[in-house]
Amino acid sequence: MTVILTDIEGTTSSISFVKDVLFPYAAQALPDFIRAHRQEPAVNEYVRAICHQEQLADDEAVIEKCLQWIQDDVKQTALKGLQGLIWEHGYVSGAYQAHMYVDAVEQMQAWHERAIPLFVYSSGSIFAQQLFFGHSEAGDLRYLFKDYFDTTSGPKQEASSYQHIVKKIQVQSSDVLFLSDVLGELDAAAQAGLRTCHVIREADMQQSPSHPSVSSFNDVNNLI
Repeated sequence: MTVILTDIEGTTSSISFVKDVLFPYAAQALPDFIRAHRQEPAVNEYVRAICHQEQLADDEAVIEKCLQWIQDDVKQTALKGLQGLIWEHGYVSGAYQAHMYVDAVEQMQAWHERAIPLFVYSSGSIFAQQLFFGHSEAGDLRYLFKDYFDTTSGPKQEASSYQHIVKKIQVQSSDVLFLSDVLGELDAAAQAGLRTCHVIREADMQQSPSHPSVSSFNDVNNLI
C-alpha cells in the first residue's frame, strides 16, 4: 500500500499565506509575547535552547536573534516552536484561517476515505502544523493525518531525515510517496528510497526530470 507524506507550504497551501500572513504576524507579536510569557514552561524551554545554542546573554538578545531568523527564513527548531505558540493566538482569535488549495483538500479527503495513510512533514513545528490544519479555510482537517513530522526529525534536504520518518512509520521506503514543491527536498527523499512527486503550483517553477510532476493533487492518483 502507498503511504503519502506531504509538505505544506507551496504544496497543500500557498506560500503567500505563510510569507504574507503568518511570518509578519509572528514577527510583530514575538517581542511582547516572549516578555509576557517567559515563565511559561514551553516558552522558557525554547528561549533557553536559543540562549544555549547561540550563547546569548539575555531575553532581549534572543528576541533580536529570532527576528533576524524570521527575516532570513531560517529553519530553526526552537524559533518554529515559538512561532507556533504565537500563531495559536492568531488562529483562536480569528485573525486568520490557513489557506488550502481546493484540490489538495478534496484529494486528501478521498485518500482518507480509501484508507490511504497520510502524514505531514514540514519545517514548521508539529504544533504549528496541527494549528494550521485545525483552523483551515476548509475547517478542521486534522482527522486526515496519521502523524506529523518537523525538523526534530532532521533537515528537510537531508536523506537521513526521511530514513528516520520511514522507520517511525514502520513501512518500506519504496511504499512512501513524498509530495513537495522543493526540488532539494525531493532529491533527499529519493536518495532515501522514497518515491517522489514535484507539486508545481506556479507556472515559472523549475522542473526536474528526476521527479514526476503535477500541478494539482488530482493528478497524484496516477502515481499511487
